[in-house]
Amino acid sequence: MLTIRTANLADLPVLLEFEQGIITFERPFNPTLRPDPINYYDLGELISADYAEVVVVADGDEIIASGYAKEITAAEYISPRKHCFLGFMYVRPEYRGRGINKLVMDYLINWGRERGLTEVRLQVYSENAGAIRAYEKVGFEGLLLEMRLEVKE
Repeated sequence: MLTIRTANLADLPVLLEFEQGIITFERPFNPTLRPDPINYYDLGELISADYAEVVVVADGDEIIASGYAKEITAAEYISPRKHCFLGFMYVRPEYRGRGINKLVMDYLINWGRERGLTEVRLQVYSENAGAIRAYEKVGFEGLLLEMRLEVKE
């Protein structure tokens, strides 16, 4: 039976493993990532923060998925001024394709809604077609494409 709950500091070892899984998966999409070891998140701080919600999905006692939402204040020229930002989406490979990521997103979107946030944003690599399709199924649409140019001497 699957359950979803707020993460706690005792979950950190598994969550750090998930973070490395995300980094390993995303490394081919981003040539600017430094060599390992790197971290994307301060998970302990996110778990403890009142502006964020880190969740895990468990199958019995085994943690199989994660995600976070945090309240972000946008630039002065952006409306709405605050939005809910989703990240740290990870599902163990053997559990993928079962709608678990949607369960996490629905939970976190509701967290934002309960805080009065009327917009949800996330970031995804433009070449990550599978993730883009999954997010579009939930209703997300593209907004901005960040581009880069490496200038060599």
